[in-house]
Amino acid sequence: MDEATLRRRALELWREGVQHHMRGDFVRAVALYTESIELWPTAEAYTFRGWSYNFLGRTDDAIAECKKAIEVDPDFGNPYNDIGSYLIAKGELDAAIPWLERAKRAPRYEPRHFPYMNLGRLYAAKGMLQQAIREFEGALELQPGEPTSLTYLARLRGALN
Repeated sequence: MDEATLRRRALELWREGVQHHMRGDFVRAVALYTESIELWPTAEAYTFRGWSYNFLGRTDDAIAECKKAIEVDPDFGNPYNDIGSYLIAKGELDAAIPWLERAKRAPRYEPRHFPYMNLGRLYAAKGMLQQAIREFEGALELQPGEPTSLTYLARLRGALN
Protein backbone atom coordinates (compact mmCIF):
# COMPACT_ATOMS: atom_id res chain seq x y z
CA MET A 1 0.00 0.00 0.00
CA ASP A 2 1.19 3.51 -0.70
CA GLU A 3 1.48 6.11 2.07
CA ALA A 4 -1.84 7.81 1.33
CA THR A 5 -3.67 4.48 1.40
CA LEU A 6 -1.99 3.50 4.69
CA ARG A 7 -2.96 6.80 6.28
CA ARG A 8 -6.52 6.58 5.02
CA ARG A 9 -6.96 3.01 6.30
CA ALA A 10 -5.38 3.91 9.66
CA LEU A 11 -7.84 6.79 10.00
CA GLU A 12 -10.76 4.50 9.16
CA LEU A 13 -9.65 2.02 11.84
CA TRP A 14 -9.21 4.83 14.37
CA ARG A 15 -12.71 6.14 13.64
CA GLU A 16 -14.15 2.65 14.00
CA GLY A 17 -12.30 2.34 17.30
CA VAL A 18 -13.86 5.59 18.49
CA GLN A 19 -17.32 4.23 17.66
CA HIS A 20 -16.69 1.10 19.73
CA HIS A 21 -15.21 3.18 22.51
CA MET A 22 -18.29 5.40 22.68
CA ARG A 23 -20.49 2.30 22.93
CA GLY A 24 -18.40 1.06 25.85
CA ASP A 25 -16.71 -1.76 23.93
CA PHE A 26 -13.22 -0.83 25.09
CA VAL A 27 -11.59 -4.17 24.26
CA ARG A 28 -12.65 -3.93 20.60
CA ALA A 29 -11.69 -0.26 20.56
CA VAL A 30 -8.18 -1.14 21.76
CA ALA A 31 -7.86 -3.75 19.02
CA LEU A 32 -8.90 -1.25 16.35
CA TYR A 33 -6.60 1.48 17.69
CA THR A 34 -3.76 -1.06 17.68
CA GLU A 35 -4.45 -1.97 14.04
CA SER A 36 -4.49 1.74 13.20
CA ILE A 37 -1.16 2.31 14.96
CA GLU A 38 0.41 -0.66 13.19
CA LEU A 39 -0.50 0.88 9.83
CA TRP A 40 0.26 4.52 10.62
CA PRO A 41 1.05 5.65 14.18
CA THR A 42 -0.77 8.83 15.19
CA ALA A 43 -0.99 10.76 18.41
CA GLU A 44 -4.77 10.39 18.26
CA ALA A 45 -4.68 6.59 18.07
CA TYR A 46 -2.23 6.33 20.97
CA THR A 47 -4.23 8.81 23.05
CA PHE A 48 -7.51 7.05 22.43
CA ARG A 49 -5.98 3.64 23.09
CA GLY A 50 -4.82 5.08 26.39
CA TRP A 51 -8.30 6.38 27.10
CA SER A 52 -9.70 2.89 26.50
CA TYR A 53 -7.02 1.38 28.73
CA ASN A 54 -8.05 3.81 31.46
CA PHE A 55 -11.67 2.64 31.20
CA LEU A 56 -10.38 -0.93 31.50
CA GLY A 57 -8.65 -0.01 34.78
CA ARG A 58 -5.18 0.06 33.23
CA THR A 59 -4.19 3.58 34.30
CA ASP A 60 -0.44 3.09 34.06
CA ASP A 61 -0.82 1.70 30.54
CA ALA A 62 -3.02 4.70 29.68
CA ILE A 63 -0.27 7.06 30.82
CA ALA A 64 2.32 5.13 28.78
CA GLU A 65 0.13 5.42 25.67
CA CYS A 66 -0.18 9.18 26.16
CA LYS A 67 3.60 9.46 26.37
CA LYS A 68 3.84 7.60 23.04
CA ALA A 69 1.32 10.04 21.58
CA ILE A 70 3.48 12.96 22.72
CA GLU A 71 6.52 11.38 21.02
CA VAL A 72 4.56 11.20 17.75
CA ASP A 73 3.15 14.74 18.01
CA PRO A 74 4.29 16.99 20.88
CA ASP A 75 1.88 19.73 19.71
CA PHE A 76 -1.20 17.57 20.36
CA GLY A 77 -2.56 18.67 23.73
CA ASN A 78 -4.99 15.88 24.57
CA PRO A 79 -2.42 13.39 25.90
CA TYR A 80 -0.94 16.01 28.26
CA ASN A 81 -4.38 16.67 29.72
CA ASP A 82 -5.15 12.97 29.89
CA ILE A 83 -1.94 12.20 31.79
CA GLY A 84 -2.83 14.98 34.21
CA SER A 85 -6.33 13.63 34.75
CA TYR A 86 -5.04 10.06 35.20
CA LEU A 87 -2.52 11.27 37.80
CA ILE A 88 -5.30 13.16 39.61
CA ALA A 89 -7.34 9.95 39.69
CA LYS A 90 -4.32 8.18 41.21
CA GLY A 91 -4.12 10.90 43.88
CA GLU A 92 -0.85 12.28 42.49
CA LEU A 93 -2.00 15.90 42.41
CA ASP A 94 1.38 17.62 42.36
CA ALA A 95 2.63 15.33 39.58
CA ALA A 96 -0.43 16.23 37.48
CA ILE A 97 0.17 20.01 37.49
CA PRO A 98 3.00 20.23 34.91
CA TRP A 99 1.12 17.95 32.49
CA LEU A 100 -2.01 20.09 32.70
CA GLU A 101 0.01 23.27 32.27
CA ARG A 102 1.58 21.80 29.13
CA ALA A 103 -1.90 20.94 27.83
CA LYS A 104 -2.92 24.58 28.26
CA ARG A 105 -0.01 25.66 26.04
CA ALA A 106 -0.30 22.95 23.38
CA PRO A 107 -0.73 24.42 19.89
CA ARG A 108 -3.19 21.73 18.78
CA TYR A 109 -5.81 20.98 21.39
CA GLU A 110 -9.57 20.78 21.63
CA PRO A 111 -11.42 21.13 23.96
CA ARG A 112 -8.95 23.71 25.19
CA HIS A 113 -10.83 24.48 28.43
CA PHE A 114 -10.42 20.95 29.92
CA PRO A 115 -6.95 21.40 31.45
CA TYR A 116 -8.16 24.61 33.12
CA MET A 117 -11.08 22.73 34.63
CA ASN A 118 -8.84 19.87 35.76
CA LEU A 119 -6.42 22.32 37.37
CA GLY A 120 -9.36 24.11 39.00
CA ARG A 121 -10.57 20.87 40.58
CA LEU A 122 -7.02 19.98 41.59
CA TYR A 123 -6.39 23.32 43.29
CA ALA A 124 -9.80 23.19 44.98
CA ALA A 125 -8.92 19.73 46.36
CA LYS A 126 -5.65 21.16 47.69
CA GLY A 127 -7.53 24.04 49.35
CA MET A 128 -5.92 26.59 47.04
CA LEU A 129 -9.18 28.39 46.35
CA GLN A 130 -7.87 31.55 44.65
CA GLN A 131 -5.85 29.48 42.17
CA ALA A 132 -8.86 27.23 41.59
CA ILE A 133 -11.02 30.27 40.85
CA ARG A 134 -8.46 31.59 38.34
CA GLU A 135 -8.43 28.25 36.51
CA PHE A 136 -12.22 28.05 36.27
CA GLU A 137 -12.33 31.67 35.09
CA GLY A 138 -9.78 30.69 32.41
CA ALA A 139 -11.98 27.78 31.37
CA LEU A 140 -14.95 30.12 31.04
CA GLU A 141 -12.96 32.55 28.89
CA LEU A 142 -12.42 29.69 26.45
CA GLN A 143 -15.86 28.09 26.84
CA PRO A 144 -18.35 30.73 28.05
CA GLY A 145 -21.27 29.33 30.00
CA GLU A 146 -19.64 25.94 30.62
CA PRO A 147 -21.88 24.54 33.42
CA THR A 148 -19.29 22.66 35.50
CA SER A 149 -17.02 25.70 35.64
CA LEU A 150 -19.93 27.95 36.59
CA THR A 151 -20.96 25.58 39.39
CA TYR A 152 -17.44 25.30 40.77
CA LEU A 153 -16.93 29.06 40.60
CA ALA A 154 -20.12 29.70 42.56
CA ARG A 155 -19.09 27.17 45.25
CA LEU A 156 -15.55 28.49 45.47
CA ARG A 157 -16.60 32.12 45.67
CA GLY A 158 -19.17 31.18 48.30
CA ALA A 159 -16.48 29.46 50.34
CA LEU A 160 -14.40 32.65 50.33
CA ASN A 161 -17.24 34.78 51.72
